[in-house]
Amino acid sequence: MEFRVLGPIEAYVDGAAVPVGGPKPRTLLALLAVHAGRVVSQDQLVDAVWGEEPPEQTRAAVYTYVSTLRRAFAEEADVLSRNGGGYLLAAELDQVDLHVFTTEVVAGRKALADGDLEEAAARFTAALSVWRGPALGGAQGRWAEGERSRLEELRLAALEDRVDADLAIGRGAALVPELSAAVAAHPLRERLRSQLMLALHQSGRQAEALACYREGRQVLLDELGLEPGQALRSTHDRVLRSDAEPTPPPASPPDAVEVVVVPQRPSQLPFDIADFTGRLDEVTRLSEHLSSTGSAVRLCAISGKPGAGKSTLAMHVAHAVRGHFPDGQLYATLRGVQAVRADPAEVLAGFLRALGVADSAVPAELDERAQLYRTLLADRRVLVVLDDAADERQIRQLLPGSPSCAVLVTSRERLGALGGAAQFGLDVLDDAEAFELLDRVIGGGRASTEPEAAQDIVRLCGRLPLAVRIAGARLAARPQWKLARLADRLRVQRRVLQELTLGDLEVRGSLALSYGGLAERERAALRRLGLLDVSTFGGWLVAPLIDCSPDEGEEVVERLVDAQLLDVVTSDDSGALRYHVHDLTRAFARERGDAEESGAEVRAACTRAAEAWLTLVETAGQRMPHAQFGERGVPSPSPYLDADLADELLADPEAWFDAEQSDLVGVVERISELDLTDIATRLAAALCSSRFSVRNLFGQWWRTHSAALDAARRVGDRTGEARLLSGLGWLRYEQDRFDESSGYFEQALEAYAHTADARGQALARLALSTVRRERGELTKAHESLSLALLELRELDEPHAVAQAEHELGRVLTERGDLDGALETCERTLAAYRSFDDRRGTAIALRSVGIALRAAGRLDEAAQRCEAAVDVLRGLGDRLMSAYAVQALAKVRIRQGRGDAVRSDLLECLATCNDMQDGFGQALLLRTLGELEQAAGRPEVAHRYLERSLQWWDALGLPVWRARTLRDLSSVLVALDDRSAADRAWTEALSIFERHGSREAREPREPRPQDVLNPA
Repeated sequence: MEFRVLGPIEAYVDGAAVPVGGPKPRTLLALLAVHAGRVVSQDQLVDAVWGEEPPEQTRAAVYTYVSTLRRAFAEEADVLSRNGGGYLLAAELDQVDLHVFTTEVVAGRKALADGDLEEAAARFTAALSVWRGPALGGAQGRWAEGERSRLEELRLAALEDRVDADLAIGRGAALVPELSAAVAAHPLRERLRSQLMLALHQSGRQAEALACYREGRQVLLDELGLEPGQALRSTHDRVLRSDAEPTPPPASPPDAVEVVVVPQRPSQLPFDIADFTGRLDEVTRLSEHLSSTGSAVRLCAISGKPGAGKSTLAMHVAHAVRGHFPDGQLYATLRGVQAVRADPAEVLAGFLRALGVADSAVPAELDERAQLYRTLLADRRVLVVLDDAADERQIRQLLPGSPSCAVLVTSRERLGALGGAAQFGLDVLDDAEAFELLDRVIGGGRASTEPEAAQDIVRLCGRLPLAVRIAGARLAARPQWKLARLADRLRVQRRVLQELTLGDLEVRGSLALSYGGLAERERAALRRLGLLDVSTFGGWLVAPLIDCSPDEGEEVVERLVDAQLLDVVTSDDSGALRYHVHDLTRAFARERGDAEESGAEVRAACTRAAEAWLTLVETAGQRMPHAQFGERGVPSPSPYLDADLADELLADPEAWFDAEQSDLVGVVERISELDLTDIATRLAAALCSSRFSVRNLFGQWWRTHSAALDAARRVGDRTGEARLLSGLGWLRYEQDRFDESSGYFEQALEAYAHTADARGQALARLALSTVRRERGELTKAHESLSLALLELRELDEPHAVAQAEHELGRVLTERGDLDGALETCERTLAAYRSFDDRRGTAIALRSVGIALRAAGRLDEAAQRCEAAVDVLRGLGDRLMSAYAVQALAKVRIRQGRGDAVRSDLLECLATCNDMQDGFGQALLLRTLGELEQAAGRPEVAHRYLERSLQWWDALGLPVWRARTLRDLSSVLVALDDRSAADRAWTEALSIFERHGSREAREPREPRPQDVLNPA
């Protein structure tokens, strides 16, 4: 095997590249490769891959990525193994390009020290040859960024060492092009510039060498305010003299200027808010850390999203511990998210003046100011508060060096590279704290008098302290307002940010500062997330929204997380990462989207996102064996989802659907609002067939189809309208609302008449026949089926033809043509087996069993029904398993073995109840009644059959009511109520005759071996 990290992260098995997945598995592999042959702890892996926002199930998340890599390594999977508390990449050093590079560099430097210049140059050249571009390509996160910088520094150092060897050999002329490019890329690197000057000098180009020096000096002055260092100045002198000998250093530096200090005790803390509420744990831990003693500066960093109360908490804690710092408190706001940030040099000048340094004695250079600052604080106990830092670079020079001092920093980003800092991530308040804050700000106990409205306000503010404080202040300024009035105003999403404004306090302004600090791609991503109106989403979604690669999209997401505009959450036991947009951030994002995005951009972005979602829904549906409505086709491809990413997302399709469900419904509603009817229709249909029909999620089914149907009708999309009407017809069928179902299918057929969608029309006709059969309209059902079969055969739709043949077999069973029913159902069974459709096969087996039972062939019927039960249970299909068990139980009752299936029937009844299946409950109650009558317990049978009758009446299914009445007539005979039995039988017979059911031709009294009818 071979592992490459000095360029794009790659792995090779037997010389062939293997897939290593997206940014996270690449980062994990890079960390293991950098430490090849050594165990990398679980904590190191989690920190490198997820930073400071790890998933809740970190072990499962790491295991998922490790398993993905091991599968990619195939026969070489053992190279990556679990070891102790971490993982080990058992690769030899020559299998990892980084370690090849390091080995060659060490050898080159030894040769250089030994004076073997040719060997040194060759070794350094070999080391640099393994680089293929910027290191750790495809990895992400702070570890990757830091390691990338470290490796680049190693590369440049090796390059400079090789150039030294080449220059000493006299190859300067050949080095000029390479060194010119290196200096252009690293204009502040003085060693490279010095080497370029020497190479030019060796080439006889003295004037260009001196010009190179002048250019470098100007760059250093412009960028850093510094003169060139001694080494570069020495090279300049050598070139001027055309002399290879270095010039001696200056005799001595000029006398230092004496700094006059009049000691002062600064006290710069802003005021502490009187109504500070909550954060007890953070206040305690911060206070303890800042007031403790030790051998290093005590440094605490508070991070959190805009409006989380970072500055308020910092001020409260600073005042609480100020007694521990009798020599003063320094404070500066660094304006980290504003366009013009505070210059550390200016901040230091202010601190020096506050410490008693005269203006004239403040040094001009940043480094000198920092040195004087640390000197003045060396023996003093001072608290330094740095509010709203942009990043670690802005504050490093502001840190004192004395352990007697302490520093408290706030930032919207987590300052993870701030060594030795105690990190405090600030989330929103909990419910109780947010309620208490609102009550205290309003005053007068008003929140307690309207607790429900107060809770609504807290929720609508997203428990964000700034928002809660503004809401409370508005109510305090309006004592005549009821709290419910403000709650109602906050519910209007497009007004919520306007409502959360008071004086110089506003949530919009706080969010705008963070938004303004983003690059355009991050701003576009946030805007479009707001316009799509998703609250929790998978990171993959950003790629289609901004039309970029999945890797680039994930980088954008991570930068939004760093900016505290997204929160990291986990969705399921697999540890899959998901992201959450705070309600107020989402409102702000939508507001910016409305202002900055054109209608065409919004429609294009939402279409791309919905198409990618459709790919995942269809792929997940293929991996779940229970789809009940519609056809399974090949998932539509998406350029934003490669196979590895799709596999990672859909490792557990059920868990993925659970996590995405609410957003999927919202997305269909949103794209329907935008009149994107084609993708709205396709996504709604795919959701129905893959998920909603399986789980009986009728509310979600109704919302998606209704929204898309309204859009289709607005734009005159008759094809979309017809498909959605068919979906609603099937929804009402699944809900046992057969009259409405029939109406929707009839509307669908009318809409299809205006389209060229012959297949959709045939499938709608097929579905309508099923509804008509359930309603006992057997003649109409047969007519619909005959026409549907003709259409489907002309369309060459073998799977749909099999469905229609199956439905025909069931109609023939109902009408008493048992020979025709068996022939048709057996043909259907063979077709499903040829398709390798296990669920269809099982359902057809059940239908064959029912027809055999009606024909009195009980042993054969039992065999077929048992096979159906086994297959459906193996598929995990609870509802259809219940129907198969019911069919088998009917056979066992006729075989005199009913007691053996009683517990199974009761369990199936509970399943139908759980899944809101009224038809199933009615059917199972009737079967239990039959069982109890056959067992000689007519009183119990009577109760079951009466409950079944109530269901059939509620469902409006007269034939099934008639069948139950016929069963009841036999029970009433056993209970010696002949007149009631006669009335039940007479009503049943009338219904049978009206609907053409086979029972109309059967005798009233059951045969001895058949206590009840075989239906």
